[in-house]
Amino acid sequence: MTDRIKTMTVSATLATCTSFLMALWLAGAAAEAQLAPPSSSAQHIYSQAKPDLLQLRVLLKSGHTQSSVGSGFLIGTSHLVVTNYHVMSQIALEPETYTGEYIDTNGRRGAVELLAVDVLHDLAVVRIDRPGSGFFTVPEQLPTLTQGQYLYSLGNPLDLGFAISEGAYNGVISRGFYDQLMFTGPINAGMSGGPNMTVDGQVAGVNVSKRQDGELVSFLVPARYVRDLLKKVAGQKQTPKDFKILTGLQLLEHQALMMDRLEKTPLTFKVLGPYRVPAWESDQVRCWGQSNAKQSKPYTVDEVNCAIESRIYVSDQLETGMIAINHKFLKSRELGVWQFSSLAGASFKDQGMGGHKDTRYTQAQCREQFVSNGKLPMRAVICLRAYRKFPELYDFALMTASTDESRMSLQSRLDARGVSFENGLRISRIFIEGISRESRP
Repeated sequence: MTDRIKTMTVSATLATCTSFLMALWLAGAAAEAQLAPPSSSAQHIYSQAKPDLLQLRVLLKSGHTQSSVGSGFLIGTSHLVVTNYHVMSQIALEPETYTGEYIDTNGRRGAVELLAVDVLHDLAVVRIDRPGSGFFTVPEQLPTLTQGQYLYSLGNPLDLGFAISEGAYNGVISRGFYDQLMFTGPINAGMSGGPNMTVDGQVAGVNVSKRQDGELVSFLVPARYVRDLLKKVAGQKQTPKDFKILTGLQLLEHQALMMDRLEKTPLTFKVLGPYRVPAWESDQVRCWGQSNAKQSKPYTVDEVNCAIESRIYVSDQLETGMIAINHKFLKSRELGVWQFSSLAGASFKDQGMGGHKDTRYTQAQCREQFVSNGKLPMRAVICLRAYRKFPELYDFALMTASTDESRMSLQSRLDARGVSFENGLRISRIFIEGISRESRP
């Protein structure tokens, strides 16, 4: 605090505070007076779209209490409603426990019937007991979007009432395996499954998610995926009897695509001390590094972490379809051999695949042995567990630790989630063969 502030009298302080508050009030009043009214485009779109906007609720059959909410929109003059898969996931996976209902903008209620799901693009189609007005259409020829153009998202945010929000289109995001559109506008919880429109009323996409660590960074499912799913519904002779089976087949489709892309991506190698370790850096897989070298510890730890930046949402308890890699290099010149051995052993032991009571998976089965890939002797542990609800899907974890030095340890881990047994073994083999030592001290 400066000398000048220290010598201010109480009355002068109060006067300064009063002046400051008055200036803030005047500034706020001026800003309020300058606030622009809602755009005429947003008003026009909402007035036309309002009859075909819906809130979709998932209810517990026992007690008929609300479990989750989202949004949806009627297609043409049909009884078909488009929404997100994640809005309907409980009904798809546990139909004996959950049911659904819609509420339109006039307060009318009715039951929903699940007709189709697209887990990979987070879409679903349901049928209700009333037709649409014809406002929302998804034609074969979809609108071409230009970066910076205004788009409009509609839905029922936070269960507060139907609303429309404006924002700009900012291109296609390709970091995941499936395209999404970036929308610089607010999409809040409850708006999932609602439509996103161009100024002339064409469907650009479906609200799906937002970044929690950013401002107005939201994402849309492109309209072409909606078009494709509606075509499948039109070709269905009957509604699927078990959506768990359909979900499992789609997850198997994803893991096959994921493995195909990985195998077509040349391995990149990172250097940790004298070791070379593999990764699959690409648009889908990003790597980060960290070190404790500046900390006052008698050993150093350098790490490389790589992971696919997208997951496939299955339920609130399960996201799958991903690859993650961790390489950890421990080294010490201060610790004795036995001390370092204890440190390295504890680090390697402190890894697992969750508890045996997890109802999503079978109990993990692990095998351990000492191996050599011709480049480096290693201790290796491979574990796998099966998905209870989705046959032929497994989680694999491969963990290795170098055994060539007494005060130096390279520990690597590969996690492959939601893969077939054959693909899990194949990627584990590629990974372990990619680890090597390049030099000797």
